[in-house]
Parts: sequence; C-alpha cells; structure tokens
Amino acid sequence: MYSTLKTLHFSLAFLSLAGFVARGVLHLRHSPWVKRRFARVAPHLVDTGLLLTGLWLAWVWRMHEHLQPWLPAKLIALLLYIALGLLAFRFARSDGTRALAWGAAIGVFLYMLAVAFTKQVIPLS
Repeated sequence: MYSTLKTLHFSLAFLSLAGFVARGVLHLRHSPWVKRRFARVAPHLVDTGLLLTGLWLAWVWRMHEHLQPWLPAKLIALLLYIALGLLAFRFARSDGTRALAWGAAIGVFLYMLAVAFTKQVIPLS
C-alpha cells in the first residue's frame, strides 16, 4: 500500500507542476482556454488529491508522533506556493507581475520536490 500511495503522490505532484506551468503559459499568452470550466476546476482536483495523499503518507509514516523538521518546511513552502499562485493567476495586474509570481511559484514547487526527495530543510547543503 505504501508504494502505491507514494507513486500516486508523486504522479499527482508531476501533474500539478505540469498543469501549473501550462496554465502560466496560457495566462501569459492571454488564451481564452484559461477561462474554461475544466481549466479552472482540474487544478483544484489534482492539488486536493496531492494534499490528501501527502497527509495520508505522513499518517502512514506516523509523522504525528515524531515531527521531522523537513515536513513543516515543506508545509510552509506549500503556503508560499499557494500565495504566489493566487498572485500569478488571480491578483496580478500586469504580465510582468504575473510572470514573476509564476516563476517564483515554480521555484518554490521545485524546492518542495527537493525537500521531499532529500528529507532535508536545505536540500542542497
């Protein structure tokens, strides 16, 4: 079960990042596709699945009994990623701000991936 859950979580992370990158490109190109219902709903479904599988993995690992330092770092990064995503796709008034927030959010997502793989708060140290 653990292996299947981990594979599902990894797959959802890949889908989430790919979808985020695609949405950013489409937003910057002012594509009407981003206004379609699927484009607005699908990311929330994928990200909800990603969060739920992450919480399930943490429970399976019994993280609630021995809180690992990398997990709060990843959760704080998740909040920053969400805030930057909101700025990029909802609140940005210019393409420059949108692109900057979008790029920063991708960087934060890559940080979360690095933390997940290395189990280190500072993964490149």
